[in-house]
Amino acid sequence: MKRAVIIGATSGIGREVALQLLRRGWQVGVAGRREEKLKEIQTLAPDRSKYRQVDVTAKESPRQLLGLIEDLGGMDVFLLCAGIGRQNPELEQEVELATAQTNVDGFIRMVGTAYQYFRQRGGGHIAVISSIAGTKGLGAAPAYSATKRFQNTYIDALAQLARMQDLRIRFTDIRPGFVDTELLRGDKRYPMLMPAGRVAARIVRALERRKRVCVIDARYRVLVFLWRLIPRFLWERLPIKN
Repeated sequence: MKRAVIIGATSGIGREVALQLLRRGWQVGVAGRREEKLKEIQTLAPDRSKYRQVDVTAKESPRQLLGLIEDLGGMDVFLLCAGIGRQNPELEQEVELATAQTNVDGFIRMVGTAYQYFRQRGGGHIAVISSIAGTKGLGAAPAYSATKRFQNTYIDALAQLARMQDLRIRFTDIRPGFVDTELLRGDKRYPMLMPAGRVAARIVRALERRKRVCVIDARYRVLVFLWRLIPRFLWERLPIKN
């Protein structure tokens, strides 16, 4: 029976992945800031699930993550879904800094703790939800784009480090496009919006197949391919916005 710990499981993609793994017979540890949402998941399979309230931006979050792993009896797969982002063409500093605090500081805390755990254990699987936004800098969301590129590069670096240290740690960088979650609900409309349940199913499949990079779905794979072909001078002149 495999054991997965999911950070950011109170809603959206993280919650859907947790529910699908439980249906497949996994043991699942869920974490996030809203305790009542975590309890809802735990009550669905009390014999195979544990929860802890964790804020990835808090200094004590690594200790809380290790506590959840201990409660679960160990961890085979770590999945980080916690992240924030919003369009901010006005460059409000509070928005940009809050995005960096969660998507960079919190990311380092959680992924670093999982890496150290798997290093001591001899191996494991680290997966993160990044974004196709890391492909190019999007003018409407500067901090979000930059922090997602950071996450892509950080996982690349850890994958190399694991090989340098002869560790059996696998990595999956999951890059969805627009997903119908609380993060995107508001007064803006997003193209090619995907339901969270369908995205979660593809994430579970990527975890089981241990894919290194997973862009969800085919439409976004084409989009990312085309983005990469656009020269910088032309990209900077494109009015990409929603």
